[in-house]
Amino acid sequence: MNKIFPSAAVALQGIVHDGQLLAVGGFGLCGIPEALIEALRDSGARDLTVISNNAGVDGFGLGKLLETRQISKMISSYVGENKEFERQYLAGELQLEFTPQGTLAEKLRAGGAGIPAFYTRTGVGTQVAEGKETREFDGHVYVMERALVPEVSLVKAWKADKSGNLVFRRTARNFNPAVAMAGKITVVEVEEIVDTGSFDPDAVHLPGIYVHRIVLNAHPEKRIEKRTITEKAGV
Repeated sequence: MNKIFPSAAVALQGIVHDGQLLAVGGFGLCGIPEALIEALRDSGARDLTVISNNAGVDGFGLGKLLETRQISKMISSYVGENKEFERQYLAGELQLEFTPQGTLAEKLRAGGAGIPAFYTRTGVGTQVAEGKETREFDGHVYVMERALVPEVSLVKAWKADKSGNLVFRRTARNFNPAVAMAGKITVVEVEEIVDTGSFDPDAVHLPGIYVHRIVLNAHPEKRIEKRTITEKAGV
């Protein structure tokens, strides 16, 4: 089975549509599938529910989909870097399911592992627990959280072999493996594609069984979300 597609646009053909639940890897702007996000924007798919740790920034990452009003709901744990997100949310134009970061990671992991739900103490007694089942274990109250199983997952990795085995680079690993495992169809954007068997098996971060489509983006922008510079006397 050939998993390699000639472009991000071709890789999304036939699998994205209006009203879909998608997951997008990355943390801030670190490890986001830049080319796939742009291809999703260009597909014209609308009324999307997107699972992602955050919503990018204005004009980059998922911020591009907010600008075109293609996202109707975000399932996120942090949204503080996007003014357009704030504007749409406060105006009632965008729904938000605010989820604690660890809970979001576990909801994706559970989805990939075939676990429909789990209990956690995080969020008990807050708005996070409203309307959800609670149960007591060993004297502590837990809230039940449902797993997330997106129809399509968009993922960024450093390298892939032709069978879809993936290697992530440092902190770009973040949410990407869990997002990849959870998706019914997973599309991965990589900077390099090598022959199957090129990786030491112990170096593989995610096996190819979770990967359905691969697209090469050898020169991503890799924008820095915030740059902090220390001023020194005489410099």
